[in-house]
Amino acid sequence: MPNLLRETRATLVLAVPIILGSVSQMLMNVLDSVMVGRVGTVPLAASAFAGSVFNFFFIAGLGLLLPIAVLFSRAYGAGQPRECGAWLRHGLAVALGAGVVCAAVMVALATQLQHLGQPAEVVAMARPFFVIIAVSIVPAFLFQVLRQYAESLGRPWLPMAIMLAGVALNAALNWVLIYGHLGVPAFGLTGSGWATLVSRVAVVVALWIWLRRQAERTARAERRTVDEVGWPTRLRAALEAERLREIARLGLPAAGQLLFEVGAFSGAAVMMGWLGATALAAHQIALTCASTTFMFPLGLASAASIRLGNALGEGRRERLRPIGFGALGLSGVVMGGFAVLLAFGGEAIAGLFVTDAAVIALAARLLIVAALFQLCDGWQVVGAGILRGLSDVRLPAVITFVAYWVIAIPGGYWFGVRATSPLGIWVALAAGLSVAAVFLAWRFARLTRNSAAR
Repeated sequence: MPNLLRETRATLVLAVPIILGSVSQMLMNVLDSVMVGRVGTVPLAASAFAGSVFNFFFIAGLGLLLPIAVLFSRAYGAGQPRECGAWLRHGLAVALGAGVVCAAVMVALATQLQHLGQPAEVVAMARPFFVIIAVSIVPAFLFQVLRQYAESLGRPWLPMAIMLAGVALNAALNWVLIYGHLGVPAFGLTGSGWATLVSRVAVVVALWIWLRRQAERTARAERRTVDEVGWPTRLRAALEAERLREIARLGLPAAGQLLFEVGAFSGAAVMMGWLGATALAAHQIALTCASTTFMFPLGLASAASIRLGNALGEGRRERLRPIGFGALGLSGVVMGGFAVLLAFGGEAIAGLFVTDAAVIALAARLLIVAALFQLCDGWQVVGAGILRGLSDVRLPAVITFVAYWVIAIPGGYWFGVRATSPLGIWVALAAGLSVAAVFLAWRFARLTRNSAAR
């Protein structure tokens, strides 16, 4: 019990700045929507349309890059700073390659947006904005790797501060470029795209400079070279195929896990649209709330994954269960609190978004279902994170596929669309999340059962 409390406290300390950084990323998206919405309905619709397509590529790349944190933390735990630098070099190479490929595909896709069934005026306005944010995916991926590197070395607060500064910079640039202040022409939605691109470049440059200076300061204090304290001095050094294969081995299934879940919720949105505008609007409100609360267990999952990697690197397998089950317990406490809030405050929360009584009533009912699956939503993302910390990604990918595409999506169609019940779609999502939570936690318990006796 003392070990469990100690490890849980350490995970929480690491998770807090990670959570704040994730929430700030959501805040940037919310600010963009609010500021673009003041220009008009069509620009807001174009922003939402382009953003939804962009998010598919971003989530796929994020999944590919997430396991790199485990490789950083394992090398750091093993006391191998040169390995940290080598993994950083390869991680940046993968991020750059994935970013360039995603950007190129999205730029090509920009010429075909008219085939996605959107109004012509929305497509026309979305196209230049989409091209600009497509380019911004490159610095977004590079920042993700540098952020994970800092967090794996136990330095999570500076990336969080830089991310918050990026949000402030994005808001300021939006004010100038969208509305045309300080003598700058009003670019509208396109101005928001340029603000996003500049902000993302700024934060990755700022984090790069800080990490480089930290490495130089540490090297001088310890009378070693920068490379010896874990920072690659030769970024153009030859890349090793084995390291790239290891990143792909862990990253591709992790990307699949995220896409399976995101795809399920996207499918739910499509099915809600079949049930009418009121159902779709209520779904969007409930999903926004659930996505916001999701950021908290997501941060816990990242922190637990890093700490498990450190424990394995140190060869201290007796710490695995306390770290993993402590993170699951923390998630239960946090998401339990959110469940109470959503269950009893659903109508008031929905009223903050719209004034339509029918939408508010339906959204409040959906938020009750969201309250019921809060615990499972937290446990499934933490379960995936702690398994990623053990480098176990293939079976979890299968589990999430079954949970979301065999249970949630067909269940949503059967109990929601066929029964003409928006509530049925969310009940099916809850069932899928519950299955994922149970089997991912079971998988972690099974993999670590021998370490419990140590």
